[in-house]
Order: sequence, then C-alpha cells, then structure tokens
Amino acid sequence: MLYIGIDLGTSSVKLLLMDENGTVENIVSREYPLYFPHPGWSEQEPADWYRETVQGLKELLEGFDKSQVNGISFGGQMHGLVILDENDEVIRPAILWNDGRTTEECDYLNDKIGKEKLSEYTANISFTGFTAPKILWLKKNEPENFARIQKIMLPKDYLAYRLTGVHCTDVSDASGMLLLDVKNRRWSREMCEICHITEDMLPRLFESYESVGTVSPEIAKELGISENVKVAAGAGDNAAAAVATGTVGDGNCNISLGTSGTIFISSEKFGVDENNALHAFCDANGAYHLMGCMLSAASCNKWWLEEIIGTKDYDKEQGRITKLGENHVYYLPYLMGERSPYNNPNARATFIGMTMDTTRADMSQAVLEGVAFALRDSFEIAKKLGIVIERTKICGGGAKSPLWKRIIANVLNIKVDVLKTEEGPSLGGAMLAAVACGEYETVEEAAKKLVEIVDTVEPEPELVQKYEERYRQFQNIYPTCKELFDQII
Repeated sequence: MLYIGIDLGTSSVKLLLMDENGTVENIVSREYPLYFPHPGWSEQEPADWYRETVQGLKELLEGFDKSQVNGISFGGQMHGLVILDENDEVIRPAILWNDGRTTEECDYLNDKIGKEKLSEYTANISFTGFTAPKILWLKKNEPENFARIQKIMLPKDYLAYRLTGVHCTDVSDASGMLLLDVKNRRWSREMCEICHITEDMLPRLFESYESVGTVSPEIAKELGISENVKVAAGAGDNAAAAVATGTVGDGNCNISLGTSGTIFISSEKFGVDENNALHAFCDANGAYHLMGCMLSAASCNKWWLEEIIGTKDYDKEQGRITKLGENHVYYLPYLMGERSPYNNPNARATFIGMTMDTTRADMSQAVLEGVAFALRDSFEIAKKLGIVIERTKICGGGAKSPLWKRIIANVLNIKVDVLKTEEGPSLGGAMLAAVACGEYETVEEAAKKLVEIVDTVEPEPELVQKYEERYRQFQNIYPTCKELFDQII
C-alpha cells in the first residue's frame, strides 16, 4: 500500500509518497508566495496552498498504481489563522506563525488576563505568533471580517477540509493556538470567552493518528484514487517531524533546522516550566512534549548567503570555515523577532565583534553558531527542569550540513544522531496515515520499525570547552541589546 504525507510549509508544500515498509517512493515540492503587506506582517493565500497541493498530488502519483493509495495525512506550519464564512469561503489571507502584528494583544493577554491564568487555561502564555492574539487583533482592526467568522482553522487543517469536507484539527497543532486546554486535550471555554468566540467556531479535535474521514468523491475523481482513501488528522510540523525522527516516548529529543528552529522533547507526562519559556503541547502519539522554538534558523543562513553575499553555493561557503570555537564574531538570529525563550517580537538580528581582519568565513560561521547558541538557550531551560538529554535526532534543511551538525553537537555537548531519511514533517505525515489505516498499531510501533540511525556526531571535548566560553559571551548580548531593540523598532 501507499501513503501520502503533505508538509504544508511556509515557502512550499512538500509531498511524499511512502510504501508500507517506509520506503520513500517519490517526493514533490511546489512553491507559493509569501506576502508582507506591512513591516512585521506575514500572510499567505489558502487558495495557493490548495492549488499547489492538488497539483503536487497529481505529480506525486504520476507513474504509480493509484489504486494502492491507502491514506493521506499532514504536517504543517502551526499557529496560522484561517477564517471561513458561512459558505466555507476564506474571508481574508491567512495570518501566519511568523507574523508580529499582535504585540498589543499579547500584552493584553499576558498582562491583563495574566500569565498565570493563561498557563492554567492552556499550559502556555501568549506569543505574537499564536492564533488567539490574532483573533483579538482581527476583532479590533477588521471587525467586519470578524463578524463573518463561522470557522477558525489552522493551515494544514484547511487542506484536510478541502480534501474531506470535514472541519477538523489535531491536538498537537491546536496546542499552539492558545485556545486548547492542553492537559485535558479539549477546547478551553475560558479562552473562547476571552477571544469572543464560541466553541462551535472551532474545528472538531482528533488525535494526530486518527482518521477524520475519507476523500470526497470530487477529489477522488480528480486525483484518480479511491473514495475509500482515509485522511488522518496529522500534526503540527514539529510534532510530525518528531514522528519521522522516532522522537516518541519519554525523554527523547529532536532538533529541527527548518525556516524556524526547534528543540523538541517528548514526554509521557504533562509538565510546564515555571516561566513558560518552553511550549507545553500535546504530542502526536497521545502524550505530550516540551518545545523551544526560535523563529529564524536555517532561514538565517539562507538570508545571509543568498540575500547578502549573493550565492547559493552553500557547500563552498561552509568550506571556508576552518576555525570552530575560535570566532570572535557573534550573531543574534532574530530576523523575525524571537519566541523561545525571550518572547520578544522586537528583537532583531545583530552581528557584533567585527574588526578589520574579520573575514567572510567568520561572518558565515557566526550565523551557524548563532543559531546553535540560540537553540542552547532553550536547551538550558529543559536542563533546569531536571531533564537529562544525552543525545538528539536532527532534521530539516539545515540538517543536511555536516558542519552545522558538528557545531550543534559541540555547542550543546550532546550526541547528534543522523537519520537515513531526513524528510521531516512529510514523512511523519505519511507515517501517521499508515497508523490511521491500521498498517501499524501505534505511532511508537511505526517509528520503531521505520526510523533508522545511520551515523552519530559525537561532541569533541576540546571544542566543547571552547564553545562553552563562547556561549557564555553570547548569553550577554541579548540582555545588553534589549533596550535598544525596543527603541529602534
């Protein structure tokens, strides 16, 4: 049988075809526009997602026996606000996870409603990227659109709706809305009241591995697949990537180096750190996870190389870097503000420490190290909770760089396990579809049978010590610059 995973990313949709043994048979990517109508805003058209997904599905299945397609599921960018009217038509462009317009709304939620209450209701506090503050922004700034809302959805769930006609979401993705009672895996009545919405405006909740229905007759005909193809709820991108890397069960860790960067720690038990610096979310396997999320990770490297230097030869640029742990240039990777652990949309990317003998390689190295140092900021919070992490999996576009993996292993002083397949959320989506169709009994079983480690990057004691000193210096930069960021925004 064949299973399809759809990763609805920020710049493109990636579709993956997997057989029942976990062999990746085909991969297709389709790009779509990203709009910045005002500084700090970030939007996309859901119609673009759907159009490119359908076209991508056709390309993905070309040359394969379509009768063998058994299930479809998703990983997807989290937190985005998609609103539908009484005819299930999209009311306005989706406001994305990296949109920073909701500073006032976040201040209201965190300061007026109070962080303690928010944590009690949802296990989290408000961040500008989350969905609830976007709803409040819409009510204040676009009341005519707010009045038309009949359904509030997340990006990947809009695709599920278009494929099945079912308004659905899963608990891992819903955890990032600030509308879910994470501990009890249900919508928060208190947060609905605070946001002036009703629970029936929200989609039906599923576990990530549960089937929400089957494809509609129209979709089945257009794609040439059976009307019996099941569609599973899927998961937020990081929870789906965790499935693909086998980061399920208690105490496992995964680092994702995509557009954003995350450190993801799975847990059988519900838990929250006292300052809510890490997100406490539901997991894709019926349990929970803690997650530190930085808004710009591999996107920092892409920005530096392609927009500033003007090259796409990543290997050549990284080949210039030879003196790890000895760089005196530092980089704060806050191109879109920052979430974990600072929750500051006003934070900005910053180079510091350049001198007349600073080289191009030093600057490129600082970008890679800055992302690794920022990941360690979240890692340190997990350590304070008593969580012992000795190794991590790694995925995402940045994980294809041997140099970056080496830097991360030494900055965090942990072993970094390299996977045979690093396809992230799209593979996780396909695995969830296989579980929903009964190919595997549980997510854990699928992960155990399908995920293979092919290499491990070990920390090097001498380099670990050098990076320990560099990290201590890095830690001082943001507090020193914070007041300036607030002034220049």
